[in-house]
Amino acid sequence: MQESDYVAAPVVKLDTLSDVNDIGKPWRYQDENFTVTRSCPWSPPGCHPVGCGLKLYVDENGRLEKVEGDENHPVTQGRLCPRCIALKDYVYSPARIFKPMKRARRDRGNADAWQEISWDEAFAIIKIYYERIVKEYGHEAIVGFSGTGREGGTMSLYPTMVFGTPNYCYTQSGYACYTPRLAAVAYIVGCTYPEWDYAGALPGRWEDERYELTECLIFWGKAPLESNPDGFFGHAVIDAMRRGTRTISIDPRVNWLATRSDIHLQIRPGTDTALGLAMLNIIINEDLYDHDFVEYWCYGFNELAERVQYMTPENAAEICQVPVEKIYAAARMYATAKPAAIMWGLAVDQKTNGMQNGQVIIDLQAITGNLDRPGGQLLPGADAGHNELGFGFAESIGPELMSKMVGLDKYPAYCNMILNAQADMMLEALETDEPYPIRMGFYMGNNLLACTSMEPKRWHDAIIKSLEFCIGIDTFMTPSIEATCDLFLPIATVAEREGTVFTHYAPCTVTAGFMHKAIDCGGLPSDMELAYELGKYLHPERFAKWANAHELVEQFRLGVNEHGEYFDRVSECVVAQIPIEYYKYEKGLLRPDGMPGFATPTGRVELWSSAFNQFGEDPLPYYEEPEFGPVASPELMEEYPFVLTTGARVTAFFHSEHRQIPYLRELNPDPIVEINPKVAQEYNIADGQWVKISSPFGECVQKAVVCECVDEKTIHAQHAWWFPEEDGNEPNLYGVFRSNINNLLPNGHMGKLGFGAPNKCLICKIEPTAESYDTDMQAIWEKFGTLV
Repeated sequence: MQESDYVAAPVVKLDTLSDVNDIGKPWRYQDENFTVTRSCPWSPPGCHPVGCGLKLYVDENGRLEKVEGDENHPVTQGRLCPRCIALKDYVYSPARIFKPMKRARRDRGNADAWQEISWDEAFAIIKIYYERIVKEYGHEAIVGFSGTGREGGTMSLYPTMVFGTPNYCYTQSGYACYTPRLAAVAYIVGCTYPEWDYAGALPGRWEDERYELTECLIFWGKAPLESNPDGFFGHAVIDAMRRGTRTISIDPRVNWLATRSDIHLQIRPGTDTALGLAMLNIIINEDLYDHDFVEYWCYGFNELAERVQYMTPENAAEICQVPVEKIYAAARMYATAKPAAIMWGLAVDQKTNGMQNGQVIIDLQAITGNLDRPGGQLLPGADAGHNELGFGFAESIGPELMSKMVGLDKYPAYCNMILNAQADMMLEALETDEPYPIRMGFYMGNNLLACTSMEPKRWHDAIIKSLEFCIGIDTFMTPSIEATCDLFLPIATVAEREGTVFTHYAPCTVTAGFMHKAIDCGGLPSDMELAYELGKYLHPERFAKWANAHELVEQFRLGVNEHGEYFDRVSECVVAQIPIEYYKYEKGLLRPDGMPGFATPTGRVELWSSAFNQFGEDPLPYYEEPEFGPVASPELMEEYPFVLTTGARVTAFFHSEHRQIPYLRELNPDPIVEINPKVAQEYNIADGQWVKISSPFGECVQKAVVCECVDEKTIHAQHAWWFPEEDGNEPNLYGVFRSNINNLLPNGHMGKLGFGAPNKCLICKIEPTAESYDTDMQAIWEKFGTLV
């Protein structure tokens, strides 16, 4: 393994930047009594890696007074979601923590046991535990728990260069968030994440002469308006629809986009792969595919054509429980539109055969000739980042330690692809000390008990039992840190830090945004600064090449090393569009060797995947019934008659963040479960009544919303709920287990390669409860309200 195998990010060169500064304003300027700083934030507070344009207004006393959208941003153009608008309330929340804190291991779960300490003492404590545990158990005995991300791969510096462990772990079963899609693309196309081309990287945007407006756009299990998912700007969807783009929605729920789409396929949760196979069947049998692209750039088309014959549209209609004529209409609309694109979301990952769902979507994109064409699917080039986690990996981990990564022996396709320990096997290691003990841990932007772990009580018990020392790094206290950590390290918000944000975590970069520090609240470090200072303290030899964190950011995120001066210059543009090329496969821009084609063993898009075959998986896509459902487990349906889907995004929160921000909590005060009116009538459930939801794995309570958003066979429940206004002591832990839908979701039900989990296609029952847990918003305002 060579460090050069893992490119951190595309090098951003000054002479190729499209400096977006339409109104002639610099990155910082005066507006009457305010100093205005233009910035592109990421986290904290959280969002996906997009970097919407902000203008931060700071008064003469250095206080952030208001936040506005930056009309200079090429995509967002001044538009903001409620989370950005409420940034001031987040920054100045009375619940924020500004000093490091410690407590004894025996006091875990005791919210009153924390003691403020200095940064020097905090670092000294870490060093004592770190050196002892490494001496007794080895570097592999340390685990880093990650979340959605702060500045993306920044978090990877902690496990690799700071602590030197191979066990970096996103704790969601089957890591069913983004990575199954990434892996499918890497093994089939040889690059990462083909995004819809919405002209975000073109200087002329929609009117650029190189661009062709997308005729048909499919939303496949994706809600781009609520969450800017995976680094995509949701604003672009509305802009395209206004210009005439027709849309298809594939979603078990009726949402805003579904009601405005030409076709809505309201499928049974978990049956997406059957639908995709049927669409391939129609397109191939009706000769609607792109013959030239298939002949010159695809491998295994004949085998694929033979495979899809078993999934007729009529068969898929019965499986998916949608009208067959809608399947025909959707396939024909997509195949005949030039160009067309598919936006595929988290729902693709969150089923046991999520890899196969990704496979059929890639196959659809390929055989219709929509890969890397204007208005189709934009592909990253050979110089794009494939794995930011590889930065410093070779020098800090090395092959011997790498071989000890938890799960590598059983799931090499998973562990090698994302350089992560396999999540389900990490839970088993914590519970059993096999294959070896795990004794130290740290959280990096992860509230795993509330959000990113299935069966969270199992994780809670395993971490408390196994970890002799655990560190929490965050802006607020969370139930996960309260329950399991011995040291708390506070960090700066986006308004208090410098940094970068590349769409899609660096692969398939459309824009490069830069965070600018507008205020200072207690001199807190950013994640990168903390990693640099702690790493230099523990391993000065690894960080000697950088004089400060500024230089580290420059090399890690920009791919150059000019002593921070380059970062200073390039960041002044605030947001830059990364130049793109179309049809890169014709020009030798997708392969490291510069030859035409794709970076796969055959040099083509592998409809028959040689990588899947090598790993012992079927090289062709296939449909697998959800393990828990009306077909595979009808006997369980007698007790659990509904299909449960979870986790649809809302505008008020980013996963488990923002619950203590009153303005945002007002938008969504309580955890909501959506049920159909017929279900409500049958079970005597009133709108607004609290109900108990149960599965074979656990239960929780949420507040019923009776609506037509779901059909009478499906229930949808919100995720990531906890209640920061409640008692934080064990066993309550801010109520983290009471309304936690992850109680109902299992570990250990992933696909053959270790990816995927049935989080959006389980089974459940629902019953009314006499108890009420309605949120007292007045109490939240009194506890968390800020002076305005």
